[in-house]
Amino acid sequence: MGAIHPSAVIEDGAVLGQGCRIGAFAYVGPQVVLGDNVELKPYAMVTGRTEIGAESTVFSFAVVGEIPQDLKFSGEDTRLEIGARARIREHVTVNTGTEGGGGLTKIGDDVLLMAGCHVAHDAHLGDRVIIVNNSAVAGHCIIEDDVIVGGLCGIHQFVRIGRGAIIGALSMVTKDVIPYGLVQAPRAELDGLNLVGLKRRGADRAEIAALRAALEELRSGEGTFMERAARLETGADAEKVKEIMAFILGDSDRSFLTPR
Repeated sequence: MGAIHPSAVIEDGAVLGQGCRIGAFAYVGPQVVLGDNVELKPYAMVTGRTEIGAESTVFSFAVVGEIPQDLKFSGEDTRLEIGARARIREHVTVNTGTEGGGGLTKIGDDVLLMAGCHVAHDAHLGDRVIIVNNSAVAGHCIIEDDVIVGGLCGIHQFVRIGRGAIIGALSMVTKDVIPYGLVQAPRAELDGLNLVGLKRRGADRAEIAALRAALEELRSGEGTFMERAARLETGADAEKVKEIMAFILGDSDRSFLTPR
C-alpha cells in the first residue's frame, strides 16, 4: 500500500496510481499524473502538466515539470512525459516543453538522472539514458537509447546524440554525435567507438571491425564527410554501420563531430 505523509501537498486534480508513496513536504501539482508505485522523497516537487511512469522515484529537492527557462515562453499549455522506472536524483530540474519546440519534453523508461542534472524544454531522451552529476541537456536535444553522458557536461541546444554513444566527463558537446561514438575532451572530440558499451550489448568482433572500418572511411576517405557517409550507407552490410550512416544523413540542425 502507498503512504502519503500528512505534511505533503497534493493539489486537487492530481492523479495518483496505486501504491504511490509521497514523503514529507513533497508537492504534487493539480495537473500531475503519477503511475503505480511512484515514490516522491521528502521535499520533492512535481508540477506542471507532467506524467511520471510506474515505479519511478523522485528524490529530495528535485523540481520536475516547472516552466521552461525560455524567455519566449508565455504560459502555453505544454507537457512533460517521463517513462517507467525513472530515477531522478537530488536537485535535478526537468522542464516542460515550449509551443515553438513541439510542446513536449519526453524522457523514456529506465532513465537515471543523477544529482544536479538539468533537462531543458523540448528535449527528448530515449530509454536507459544516464546523465551523470551536474550535466545539462539544453533545449530541443535528442538523446537516443543507451547513451551515457558523463559528469559536468554541457549538451548544446538542438544536438542529437545517437544510440549507444558515451560522452566523457567535462565535455562541451556542440555538434551531433554518431551512434556508438566515444566523445571526450573539453571541446568534445569524437575519439573512436564506445567499445565497452558495444560489447556489453553483444556486438561481436565482426561487427566491431566493420564499425572501425566505417569510422576510418569517415575520417579519411575521399570526398566530403556527407559524401563518405552516403557511400558507406549504400555499400554497408553491417546493420550498425547502416544505423550510423542513416543517423548522419538524417535531419539535423547541427553539424557533426568527425573522427580525429
